[in-house]
Amino acid sequence: MNRTRVAIICGGKSSEHEISCVSASGVLAAIDREKFDPLLIGITKSGKWILLPEQTSFAIKNGSLPSVPETGTEISITSQGLVSSGKNLEIDVAFPILHGPYGEDGTIQGLFEMIGLRYVGSGVLASAVSMDKSYAKPIFASANLKIAPGIVVTSLKFNLPSNLHYPLFVKPARSGSSRGTTKVKKESELISAVEFALTFDSKVIIEQAITGREIECAVLQSDGKVSASPIGQIVISSKYEFYDFQAKYLDSSMQLVFPTDLEAGVEEKIQAAALVAFKTAGCEGLARVDFFYSNDGEIIINEINTMPGFTPTSVYPKLIEKSGISYNELITKLIQSAQNRSASITR
Repeated sequence: MNRTRVAIICGGKSSEHEISCVSASGVLAAIDREKFDPLLIGITKSGKWILLPEQTSFAIKNGSLPSVPETGTEISITSQGLVSSGKNLEIDVAFPILHGPYGEDGTIQGLFEMIGLRYVGSGVLASAVSMDKSYAKPIFASANLKIAPGIVVTSLKFNLPSNLHYPLFVKPARSGSSRGTTKVKKESELISAVEFALTFDSKVIIEQAITGREIECAVLQSDGKVSASPIGQIVISSKYEFYDFQAKYLDSSMQLVFPTDLEAGVEEKIQAAALVAFKTAGCEGLARVDFFYSNDGEIIINEINTMPGFTPTSVYPKLIEKSGISYNELITKLIQSAQNRSASITR
């Protein structure tokens, strides 16, 4: 049997480069090698495409983050596919485990479309829209999903509307892993928080903080069906104000729990909202949809991640595992879904 050659692509030019590397190592270790022939490709922080040795292992060690080395066997992108050392790599499917700009925002998806390479995950438009919270939120609102009140600013000159009150969250419109995000408790902190967020993106969202639980739901498109996982709640150590980069990745202070104390019907409503968000944004393959369940009993969508963290201990695989699908099976289903889909720039 011919194995499907899968390019696992990681790194990239975004602030989430390192987390992407860790996710890729998880997939490389778990992929079914009877069905698939994996290649590991790293995109350096400067944008070079490098063919990485198969034994490459990226991990966070003692708080130190891994990255793709700037030297190695380079890869060229041609109309015939990916070429290295004069040889076509004969890739059947790309699995771009890239988080944030240049990977999760439609740019690399457009490249794959141009060279006719099938790939895991959402297409160009859904990726771009989902990555940019300032576009995603009005789309969610149009589908009758509740969003937090907020404004978009592009400079330090803005007026805060009267419906917003402290505490607020200030975040880049197109960044992930909470990079550049600040919780602002008083007026004197606002300008410096916006200034900080503007170092990550030219567009910044100032948004009402919601008091309540942080709830996440995984969506998987496989075997012609779209399904929502059981919901999970993010519980973080009380030393953190919110679920930031440090809490997410560096000191194991986050716990994913499966709440049993929600009122009847709330989980089903959140699952239904996750499916609406997935379909409204035009997503494909996979997505993690993040919500707040407020103390007032409101279900408020926060964002949708079209390529969520993908290590074996990341939230997305853990939620899917609760559905009865193992990490190894999840990888297989996503690659097979990509194979069964036609490559088309309409996506």
